[in-house]
Formats: sequence, C-alpha cells, structure tokens
Amino acid sequence: MRVLLVGAGGRESAIAEALSKDSELYVVAKHLNPGIRRVAYEYGLAKETDVQKVLDLALKWGIEIAFIGPETPLEKGIVDTLEENGIPTVGPSKEAAQLETNKAFARALMEKHEIPGRKLFKVFDDIAEMKSWINDFGKPVVVKPLGLTGGKGVKVVGYQLKDNEEAKEYAKALIEKDGRVLVEERTDGVEFTFQVFTDGKKVIPMPLAQDYPHAYEGDVGPITGGMGSYSCENHLLPFVSKEDYEKAFETLKKTIDAMRKEGIPYKGILYGQFMLAKDEPKIIEFNARFGDPEAMNVLPILKTSLLEIAEGIVDGALKKAEFEKKATVVKYVAPKGYPTDPIKGVNVEISEDKIREEGAKVYYASIDENFRMLGSRALAVVGIANSLEEAERIASAGIKHVRGEIFYRADVGTKESVEKRVRIMNEIRGE
Repeated sequence: MRVLLVGAGGRESAIAEALSKDSELYVVAKHLNPGIRRVAYEYGLAKETDVQKVLDLALKWGIEIAFIGPETPLEKGIVDTLEENGIPTVGPSKEAAQLETNKAFARALMEKHEIPGRKLFKVFDDIAEMKSWINDFGKPVVVKPLGLTGGKGVKVVGYQLKDNEEAKEYAKALIEKDGRVLVEERTDGVEFTFQVFTDGKKVIPMPLAQDYPHAYEGDVGPITGGMGSYSCENHLLPFVSKEDYEKAFETLKKTIDAMRKEGIPYKGILYGQFMLAKDEPKIIEFNARFGDPEAMNVLPILKTSLLEIAEGIVDGALKKAEFEKKATVVKYVAPKGYPTDPIKGVNVEISEDKIREEGAKVYYASIDENFRMLGSRALAVVGIANSLEEAERIASAGIKHVRGEIFYRADVGTKESVEKRVRIMNEIRGE
C-alpha cells in the first residue's frame, strides 16, 4: 500500500519506521531527514503547511492512505483537503483539531459535557476585566495563548498570590497581540502523557509516558518541546495508580464522545497532557497528534501493525493496538544554546553502529542529510529494555557516541529523577 507521511521530526521518524515495515512509504516535509529518507520510497520537499503542494504530490504518487505527523498542517485543514480528494487520512479534521489549536474550544467542550479532569478557566478580550477577575479569584493562575505555541507559550508564574502581577502583565501582552487570552487556575502536581488511538468511537490506550520539558537537568531552565521521556514496562508510571489511570482514560473517552455528540467526530491520535493533582488527573492540554518525544516511547514497542491501526482509524473499524511489556527511555540531543540561542548549520558526529551495539536506537529530527543541526532538537537516542533502569542505561550508553557542539539531559529517566517525581506526588497527597 502507498502511504504518505507528512513531517520529518523525531516523532515522524518513529512513525516512518513503523509504517515502512509493511507499506511503500512516501514522505513530504520541509527538510530532508536522513533517517526517514532511508525508509522512504519517494521524498518530496515542501512546507508541511503548504496543503496544495502536499495534495499535488499525493495525487501524483497515487497515495492510498495518509498519516499526518505535526500539528501545524492539521490547523491548516490538510486532512479535510486530502479526504475531499479521495485520500483517507489519519488525523482530525480542521474543526476537530481545535482540541489542540484552540484552547478555549477545548475548555468549553469539557465544561459543557461535564468531562472529568477539567479546570476552572475564563477567556478574556478585555484587559481591565481580566485584571479584575484575577484579583477576585484570589489564587495563583496560569496564563495561556489560545492557539499553537509549540509547547512553549504557557506562563506559570509561581506558587504565591503576589506572582499574579506577572501573570496579569503576560495576559495583557497576549490580549494586545492576539485579541484574547486564556486564564485558568493553577494546579500543582506531576505531569504525565496519555496517548490514545481512536476512530471516533473506539478508543485504544497507549502506554503512559512522562516528558522532561525543561531544558536543563534538575527540571530547570526554559520550557522546550521536550528533552526526553520515559515509559515503564507495566505501561503505567511509578506515581500513577491504577485508579488515576482509569480516571485519565475516562477523560479521554468522554472527550471523544463529546466531539461525536457535537457533530465533530475526532479520529487519529489524541494526546492528553495531564497534571496528576491532589484529587484527580487534570487536563493541562490536548494535542491532536503523537507527542514528540513520546511517539518514540510507544511506537518502537508497538506489536500491532501501525498500517493496520491506520486503516482501522480511517475505516471507523479500529480493532486493537498491542504493546510489548518493555520500558523505554528517550534522550534528545540538541545544539548548544538551545532553546534560546541555538547554533545552526554545525555538523554532529554520530556513530550509528556503536549506538546499535549498545542496544540503543537513534531517530533523527532537526538535522539535514549532511548531518548539520538545523537549530532545534537534532536527534534522539532510545533505550528499550525489561526495566526502566536498564532502558536508561542503554540510552545513556548510546548517546555517548554522539559528538559535537551539543547538549542533552543526562537525568532523563534516571532512578533519581523518577524518585523525585514520586516524592513530589506523595507530598501533595500527604502520603
């Protein structure tokens, strides 16, 4: 089967590997990813948001099914365009993708359908009203732009009420820039990622993962798209109980149900970014696609054919998605200076054979065919094993065979960093 993949980041590298096992893979992306190029039958260069160019290539190649990797083409309505031209596509329509692209839409949907895990929120277009509401609210708040931010636009200013002055200034700037802003209650806890496959009715869970969004070790520094992530062999996380898991899964299932009731059926991958709070898991945000890096946790241990899952999604006949009982650790390598002032165009030396000898996998992301870093997270090294400790050891051994003007978080998936998260959760819940 001729399958089109749109995108060429680390997430798409994992998707490409999985799809190429039993299909003829065609790719459209804005840069030539060396890892994806190896498994692709044809590779077209175009912006992922240039929907017409993507369509032209898809029709030229005789594509039978498409798979959208990143969120930006979803916002442009790429799924609608491809399907109107007879190409069934894994991903939500432009309207359904609002779960990610319009935070006010997502919050209002949860409120209307009384979906568990929702937070108190309000959308403002008036600066004076916003300031008055925050003053009256009397508790710390979180400020968010309504649209896509690449995981970097949220302002969590602090734990204390006095920090709300900074929140008001940020909210004011966003109203002046975008016209509207989302302000919601601050929730303290530990974040985790819950991804599911859905055909609009049936919802199949993937193993939980936890991302490390801060740039530097010890969970400090600017927020990035994610410096790494881990998942456990039991598909839970050390601080997530079975009861918490079921509550989070219920939130995702009820969200899919609500979309169907609204006449906006949602199909593809739904990603719930949860904050495990004192009382229950709360939705921080939805993503309308695989996480990056979290796709690299779940897809390498997927036992079911991803093509079979994709066909089930587009046919409305999703059956199963089985995963190996393995732990995974993803460590991203970024250019020095990332994310604030990354070096670009500098070569990185990668000993792939030695990485594989360590038992690790490598996925390429923001790097070109000459192995020059393009400014964002360049590549990821993944360890897979029967235990988290062993998976982390493998990833750490593999990443030592990447050299250049780079940095990475050595603490991703380590016993110490995971224990820190368990400790935080125990303190919040008084356990």
